[in-house]
Amino acid sequence: MSANAASALPGGWGATLRRILQQGWPVLVGQWAGMAFGVLDTAMTGHASPVALAAMSLSVSIYVTVFVGLTGVLHALIPIAAQHFGAGRFDKIGRAWGQSVWLSIGLSALGGAAMMFPDAWLAMSGDVDPAVRAQVRGYLYMLILALPAALIFRTVYALNTAVSRPKVVMTINIAGIGIKALLNWLFIYGKCGLPALGAVGAGLSTALVFWISVGASVVVLRRDAFYRPFGLRIGRPDWKILGELLRLGVPMGASYLIEVTSFTFMALLVAREGIYATGGHQIMANLVALCFMMPLALGVSTGALTAQAIGAAAPAQARRTGAAGLMLSTVGALLTIAVVLLARQPIVRAYSSDPEVGAVALGLLAMMPFFHLFDALQCMSSYLLRAYKVAVAPMLIQAGALWGIGLLGGWWLAFGPAAGALDGLITALMPGSPTGAGTMWLMASSSMAVSALALQYCYWRVAGSQGPAA
Repeated sequence: MSANAASALPGGWGATLRRILQQGWPVLVGQWAGMAFGVLDTAMTGHASPVALAAMSLSVSIYVTVFVGLTGVLHALIPIAAQHFGAGRFDKIGRAWGQSVWLSIGLSALGGAAMMFPDAWLAMSGDVDPAVRAQVRGYLYMLILALPAALIFRTVYALNTAVSRPKVVMTINIAGIGIKALLNWLFIYGKCGLPALGAVGAGLSTALVFWISVGASVVVLRRDAFYRPFGLRIGRPDWKILGELLRLGVPMGASYLIEVTSFTFMALLVAREGIYATGGHQIMANLVALCFMMPLALGVSTGALTAQAIGAAAPAQARRTGAAGLMLSTVGALLTIAVVLLARQPIVRAYSSDPEVGAVALGLLAMMPFFHLFDALQCMSSYLLRAYKVAVAPMLIQAGALWGIGLLGGWWLAFGPAAGALDGLITALMPGSPTGAGTMWLMASSSMAVSALALQYCYWRVAGSQGPAA
């Protein structure tokens, strides 16, 4: 273990907990700032026209599916660079980052090709108004221009996460909110003599903001002396490093897609029960996604710090960091659950004033404590396994649990051959919720529990094989 790496490691439980929180909160704020882009687009296109809002909604669902999967591949840089950082192999960090830039360019071409044909995606949405279809096409074409910048910026995010500098990306993301709001105002509504582009204008502003963010990050990487020891450079494609990134990144990207698509198809199934079920389900899903931001931030920071300890040949510290992250994630989840349960009435009213939608949402929220607790546990476990460069097993576990038990099992018991089998249980557990939606959330929670416990078993097996705990 190098002297530099050893001196950077926390000395005990208190220092480890502080280090996770110090790195976790900027990640969380950065995630919230990123979510603000979608909030701005939704709010501002909603005031432009119903056509613009519908086009934006459909387009974002397509873009997010593509972007999340590709982002997961690039996040392989986090454990790879973090292990190099812990070991003091600073020159290898620069080479790995450069190859991740090449990878982001290749992935942007793949993702762009997937978005070039929006009609293939819209075939799943039935009869879409031609005006909406036209704006979807224009919005996605603008996001194709945004995709290379968005993915390159994720390499900067991964690099800074790996070397414990998350405030850099947080600051750029916060500044991007103001730029995004201004550009949206100009392009969506056609201000200052510009044509009113509606949803297409929102896509154009997103593309410009991402390219501005990349420019700002390049300035930081070139001028900040902290990054000089890494020798950051793109260089020529190195198939050995690219192969390492892909071996870890492809199953990571698949895991991200499994989670996203399980929620997407769940929403499509619940829509069979009508607009009130769909509205209540959307409130539950959105609230779960917001609550997930905290365990996600803790998972990212804990995983990076664990990988640094692994690279520094300090297995006891790696296990201590993992245990500390699990403890923080569990405590945070319990606090979140308590807040949501105590404030569930005003929370639901903030989402919708419709009493029938509110009744469905309140019924489904009875399952939120179980879902969120296991969701937080499986998130942390996944990031800890990735710190050890273990990604295939988590992907297989999540596919079997989320798709097999949650999605397929939920359909079977809610709308398939065994529909109605759990109606009595759903009425007792989630009074006021439609039995189909309630069954889907019960099976989703069960699948999350199976995934979390299986991932925990894998994690302690892997961590235990590296040496005794401190």
